[in-house]
Amino acid sequence: MSRRGPSAALLFVLLLAFTACREDMQNQPRFKPMRPAGLRGDEAPPRAPVMRTISRDDTGSTYFNTGYNGNQVGNYIPFTVNRAVLERGRERFDIYCAPCHGRTGDGNGMIVQRGYTRPPSYHTNRLRNAPLGHFFDVITNGFGAMPDYAAQVRPRDRWAITAYIRALQLSQNAPASMLPAGMSLPSSPPNIPGTPGSGATTAQTEAQSGNVQAAEGPATTVQKSAAQKKQEREQKEKEVRQ
Repeated sequence: MSRRGPSAALLFVLLLAFTACREDMQNQPRFKPMRPAGLRGDEAPPRAPVMRTISRDDTGSTYFNTGYNGNQVGNYIPFTVNRAVLERGRERFDIYCAPCHGRTGDGNGMIVQRGYTRPPSYHTNRLRNAPLGHFFDVITNGFGAMPDYAAQVRPRDRWAITAYIRALQLSQNAPASMLPAGMSLPSSPPNIPGTPGSGATTAQTEAQSGNVQAAEGPATTVQKSAAQKKQEREQKEKEVRQ
């Protein structure tokens, strides 16, 4: 009795089985974007997004996510500001803003002291009068050398930072009429020449280019005084050696 190989029918079945097990990635079952889904009983494509809509957040308002009312920058916080909000704003500010802007908002943060572009102080008249939506927009989209922080800071925290910035401005420019009864203004700080401190840094006591004028007088007077002190010091050292 002779041995016979597998029949043609068996070979066909095996070939069909191996073919059915293959599923190329480009042909895998999935929904493609904008392909008719047939969910409504027709072959119409999915409904397009409504024009001029944005993602919704806590309050579901456009102003909450942009700081703009139409084309106008708003000047209010879209939720109640209390101590907890200011504490949250201070925490986020110290993490993301203080390295450049400084703890007090004077623009003299540690990164600036190491050569980064110095931002303007929050305590200038221009930024004191800037609407609150402006600060939110700058945090969201960046401005000048400052990158945007939309990915790092969620919208509610951006508003908390904005509220804290306004509190910083008020702390440096509050009118005396806002003081509680029985309290008085502290004495003025000493006029120290050089770069002012930023809350985390001390002031530089030596006069530098571009900084405030030395308290001792004009630059020529300061130079003469320094030269005279140097001569006196050298004379004392000479007397000691003799």
